[in-house]
Amino acid sequence: MTPAPMTPGRALGRSALPVAIAVALAIGLGLIIPTATYTEKILFDMGVNIILAVSLNMVNGLTGQFSIGHAGFMALGAYGSIVVTYYGGYSLFGDVLKHEAFAGYALYFVSIIVGGLVACAAGYIVGLPSLRLRGDYLAIVTLGFGEIIRVLLQATPPVLYPSEMHDVAAWARPIHLGGALGFSHGQSYNTLGWTWTAVAITLMCAYRLRESTHGRAFLSVRENEIAAEAIGVNTTRYKVSAFVLAAFFAGVAGALFAHQLGAGTASRPEEFNFMKSFDAVIMVVLGGMGSISGATVAAITLTGLTELLRSVPEIHLGSVTIDPGSLRLLSYALLLIVVMIVRPKGLFGTSEIWQWFRGRKRAAA
Repeated sequence: MTPAPMTPGRALGRSALPVAIAVALAIGLGLIIPTATYTEKILFDMGVNIILAVSLNMVNGLTGQFSIGHAGFMALGAYGSIVVTYYGGYSLFGDVLKHEAFAGYALYFVSIIVGGLVACAAGYIVGLPSLRLRGDYLAIVTLGFGEIIRVLLQATPPVLYPSEMHDVAAWARPIHLGGALGFSHGQSYNTLGWTWTAVAITLMCAYRLRESTHGRAFLSVRENEIAAEAIGVNTTRYKVSAFVLAAFFAGVAGALFAHQLGAGTASRPEEFNFMKSFDAVIMVVLGGMGSISGATVAAITLTGLTELLRSVPEIHLGSVTIDPGSLRLLSYALLLIVVMIVRPKGLFGTSEIWQWFRGRKRAAA
């Protein structure tokens, strides 16, 4: 018997239901975990790193490009979001303090979208002229972009106090970003509910993308760009699309990161240096190039490993004292070497964790 065709309403319901469940779980997590605790801080970091790793996976994993300047997009999202909540909040409410629940969080939601769009525009600008570059050359271009963004942020004027706002034109206020000292004013709007809702939406979008015809086109570009062009795939468009999508979600991660513990604690230019980009690359490579679940597991593992090393006491070898927290990069390198020897394609390779479960079910049947 032929099944009845799926109506648009039913199709929309099936698509929206997983997102609704994931958002409900994210909000529940925010209500269960006590605020201002060490556990909350770790979960914040894990959520931001998952978004960062999954977004980079769209470029490095799905399309086979090699970007190592992802922290630049994250920085643009962070500062773009702060400009909206700080200077935009002053323009709308006459102050820069946290406002009543609806207005304050509505402004924060807008700031997340704006941060993503600012990074998105930068992704288009970087992606378009880099189309003819591959491998090491593309990596150098993206690395240079990230460093340019960081240097430009360090050269910005000091943040304006509310009493100084009237002395500066509204259009000129957003360039006052604090320079090397960072954005030292503002309010913390972020919660675990916001962070993990963004994680859920990012994972859903990445999954839908991978399973769609656009995702297949991304993978065809990665496997053989010449063959993809021969069968009619517009490789130029899909390369730019990968950069734009990855930059948008990196900007969202930056917006969440900047408002994580207050707008002044996580928005220093040095927070978005080369090592931040390198951490994201390690997560993608460790999880498996092109694997969404692999990037997620790697982000959780490496974030937890970093915090675990912080809690290990100092090691005294005679007159030499070793701080395990300072061995983070060494631990990353050793872990990456071991995984590359045991699993050259990463933990999951190009597969997903749900495909592994499906394979076991078929084998059992």
